[in-house]
Amino acid sequence: MKKVMIVGCGAYMESGYGCPGEWRCLKAAALGEGTFTEPVQVLAMLKCVCPGRSLPSNVGMAIKLSEIKPDAIYMSTCMAKGKPECPYRKPEEVSQLIEAKVGIPVILGTHEYT
Repeated sequence: MKKVMIVGCGAYMESGYGCPGEWRCLKAAALGEGTFTEPVQVLAMLKCVCPGRSLPSNVGMAIKLSEIKPDAIYMSTCMAKGKPECPYRKPEEVSQLIEAKVGIPVILGTHEYT
């Protein structure tokens, strides 16, 4: 089974901007829906905390501490497609920073639930 890490937007998850937390991402991962092509094992769920400067390092530390390297990292739908958008960085820029730090592909979005 493919192993993944999910990175969510802390502002959305804590403020309720249409996302009550991680349950939609976890549901899509378990059922292989949305951008997941098959059911996957979620190794970790991290929150990006504004302004996001520490996110690439936090992802690297989570991988190191878990001692399990994920096959892919998914940026949650609230990070990749949320409205209002992140005022600090574009999702593509964040994904490039993470990929450069840990060398693992980053997929933008997790689900299509409304």
